[in-house]
Amino acid sequence: MSTVLNIGIVLSFFLSILLFAKDNKALTDNILSLWLVTIGIHLTGYYINYNGYWELYPHLIGITTPLPFLYGPFLYLYLVYSIRRSSHLKPIDYLHYAPALLSYLYMMPFYFFYSAEEKVAVDKGLINDYSVFSTVLLIGFLVSGIGYSIISYRKLLQHKKMVLDNFSYDSGISLNWLKYAIVAIGLVFITAAIVLVLREAIGFEFPFNADILFYSIIVGFVVFVGYSGIRQEGLFLNTINNEKELVTAGSEYKKSGLKTETAIEKHKELLHLMEAEKPYLNPKLTLNELSLRLEMSANNMSQLINQYEHVNFYDFVNKYRVEEFITRAQSNTDFSLLAHALDSGFNSKSSFNTVFKKLKLETPSQYLANLNKEDAFPKN
Repeated sequence: MSTVLNIGIVLSFFLSILLFAKDNKALTDNILSLWLVTIGIHLTGYYINYNGYWELYPHLIGITTPLPFLYGPFLYLYLVYSIRRSSHLKPIDYLHYAPALLSYLYMMPFYFFYSAEEKVAVDKGLINDYSVFSTVLLIGFLVSGIGYSIISYRKLLQHKKMVLDNFSYDSGISLNWLKYAIVAIGLVFITAAIVLVLREAIGFEFPFNADILFYSIIVGFVVFVGYSGIRQEGLFLNTINNEKELVTAGSEYKKSGLKTETAIEKHKELLHLMEAEKPYLNPKLTLNELSLRLEMSANNMSQLINQYEHVNFYDFVNKYRVEEFITRAQSNTDFSLLAHALDSGFNSKSSFNTVFKKLKLETPSQYLANLNKEDAFPKN
């Protein structure tokens, strides 16, 4: 257990230093760095307790107790400012840290007015001054950790929908690593809840130190998030000049004012534009750019695609790219499949393969091989 804690402590502080020293730091880098420092302090506090140093230095008892209240806010704010352009927190954001601050304020008498002997007695349950507070604190930790994980995951899904409704590409705006981070934090608090229920409510005695379960997850989380956070350039790229141009999740199409007759006519114009001018060959095509070419608002264009094509913008554009790829690959075998894919508007091999398999249910090579078989043996 000490080895696991040592690894987590060293990595937490080391990765936080790397983030502080990172060139062109964003607000999210500072948030993640402070979060890693908090985790490092939290793990250090448990290390001191685990190795019996609280009895030698009783004034250290409880100094890290409220820190689990910070995990959820750090997670949520890191996500929010990964998908929002801003160089500083809003004043209201600091309210997320209120539970931790209030907990420390409530514990001030314990920190400054209890003797060393009284602190040890409280820690061992011989003095019940903080017994109710400890129970409330544990419940608060679980509600905070699990609650913020759920809220963050829902916000992540909303952002993913926004990306697919506005962009025809996904390279550089992948959300998977943050999804795993959210799941990891949720797992920490769910595991803690299970352990507490089994140990405190049911009286189950684990044959090992059960604390190692969630502290090991925290250490794994430090490794994964620290590495990913250092490499991350931001989810919200400088693809447009004004965030207000984006169609966001939950836009009310019925309030857009697009009449049926106009919609039908604009839909025809859209299909003609896609076939004649092939705007999808631009690998960085956005909803806003396409809507400007038809002299429509981005919201109306999104409505048009969803209502008449029954797909989001991302799938709509990439459907044309796939058909363009098939045409190019059949007519010219001198180039590689990747070259044809890039010429068709895709900007990466991974996104091309993912989109192609989603639409055709086969890999590009399998699909083309089957097409060649059909050409070699035409049906009567």
